[in-house]
Amino acid sequence: MDILLSDEEKLFRQRMRDFAEKELKPYAAEWDRRGQASRESFQKLAKAGLLGLTIPKEYGGQGGTFVLYSLAMQEIARACASTANILATSGGLTTLLIFRYGTEEQRRRFVMPAARGERWTCFAITEREAGSDIASLDTRAARDGDSWVLNGAKCFISSGNVADVVVTFATVDKNLGPKGITAFIVEKGTPGFSVGKLEEKMGIRATGTAELFFDNCRLPAANQLGEVGRGFSIALAGLDEGRIGIACQAIGIAQGALDEAIAYSKERQQFGQRIADFQAIQWMIADMATAIDAARLLAYRAARLADAGQRFTKEAAQAKLFASETAVMATRKAIQIHGGYGYMRDLPLERFYRDAKITEIYEGTSEMQRLVISRSLLR
Repeated sequence: MDILLSDEEKLFRQRMRDFAEKELKPYAAEWDRRGQASRESFQKLAKAGLLGLTIPKEYGGQGGTFVLYSLAMQEIARACASTANILATSGGLTTLLIFRYGTEEQRRRFVMPAARGERWTCFAITEREAGSDIASLDTRAARDGDSWVLNGAKCFISSGNVADVVVTFATVDKNLGPKGITAFIVEKGTPGFSVGKLEEKMGIRATGTAELFFDNCRLPAANQLGEVGRGFSIALAGLDEGRIGIACQAIGIAQGALDEAIAYSKERQQFGQRIADFQAIQWMIADMATAIDAARLLAYRAARLADAGQRFTKEAAQAKLFASETAVMATRKAIQIHGGYGYMRDLPLERFYRDAKITEIYEGTSEMQRLVISRSLLR
């Protein structure tokens, strides 16, 4: 796999491995047990310059590529999937969207502090009745002089309870369907904006997932992101890029599980020999390693296309689909290899297993990825 990476990329990957091993892995289990957003991990990402990894240097970022972002996501998720979620939400999706579609004033006001880790950002589009079908969202936006007034609610918003800046989406006219959807930037403390229920989750428990409410939430016109009616295309573009990140999060989780399974199988003795010497164990490890390598190749392809400025919607969907299902498979097999020990919280396997499942759901379910892929092939 190393032949696909430049020397610079290999060095960066090693730096990310060292960072994750030292700064994240020792604390991941405790963060998970707390069941709340880890500000420590956010601060560690900020200190490492990762929240602005793909943002140009003149706007406070590192000017990195999507390949570098992919490498960072894999190594971080291998240690702590929740921290990878924070990076994907604030550093890999929301801040980049404001940079891509925002005005120069919005870039200075929102992107620069976010890239430096001074402000936490999140992406809010999902609603109770608009999950996979985001075109049917019901949050409304009405123009009132020099302001926009938002009314509605969002749910399952990663980092929604801790974010300082929210990129959200509302329709200016429900009859227009996708063409009525518009993007807005909402700051914490804006009158009419509030955080509701904080969800109790199965996995990625060291991130906050919350409801957001907009009750006559008045925004200055300067907080409109992009053109009126372009919100749907902005959201889809963000999801394409986000799927590369989630694919790499899944790969990192799977790789962490494989590493644990290999190490344990070499140490565990049964029937007078290492369990690594049993064919049943060897085949499980072979299947895990092969699928992880294939997922990594798909993710690298999507990231390279993104860096080249080429269309990568299908490739991102393929990477996300295969990597997420690989993560669920690999974590399940890793627990099986460990037997009863893998089921206990003394080891990270049960956390890996819980964390893996969400990668098949957010940024578009596996079923939606199959729809994206098939439509691309059959149009």
